[in-house]
Amino acid sequence: MKAVITVVGKDMVGILAKVSGECAKYNANVIEVTQSVLQEMFAMVMLVDITALSVEMSDFSRAMQKLGEESALSIHVMHEDIFNSMHRI
Repeated sequence: MKAVITVVGKDMVGILAKVSGECAKYNANVIEVTQSVLQEMFAMVMLVDITALSVEMSDFSRAMQKLGEESALSIHVMHEDIFNSMHRI
């Protein structure tokens, strides 16, 4: 099972480290990362393997959202099934 994590906010040092560290805390393995900085805005999309997640998906999502609030970032976690359903033609 996989999840897609999106992160958007003002660019600052350590965003990737914070988000990937939080993933590691819950045993979510980062598979792919793409990030971009447009002027002062940071945008990142991560694909993570949640097969061995140490908590429920909803708890993981809330923890990531809380990290975002503490860091002035918008962090959203979406299960791959939902992501695929949204983007199916």
